[in-house]
Amino acid sequence: MYITLPRSGGFNATPMIKTVDVSAMLPNEAIQLRRIMEGADFFNLPSPITSPPQPDRFTYQISVEQDGKRHSVTVGETAMPPV
Repeated sequence: MYITLPRSGGFNATPMIKTVDVSAMLPNEAIQLRRIMEGADFFNLPSPITSPPQPDRFTYQISVEQDGKRHSVTVGETAMPPV
């Protein structure tokens, strides 16, 4: 499983991108991440997930590739649940 997470927007609009190869993670971290993805039913989430636009907020495009499947979800910071 590969996860790519570009972030855009924000006050100074500095883009950021992070790519993770889950097979290179520590086993317990990889298991936890797979459980989170399954719990979120990621491959069935809509793209985009809409939210009211707000100035200086981040936008994330989460792309996951697993077993030949690829899905991307674009979501604004205000639509994401608190951690």
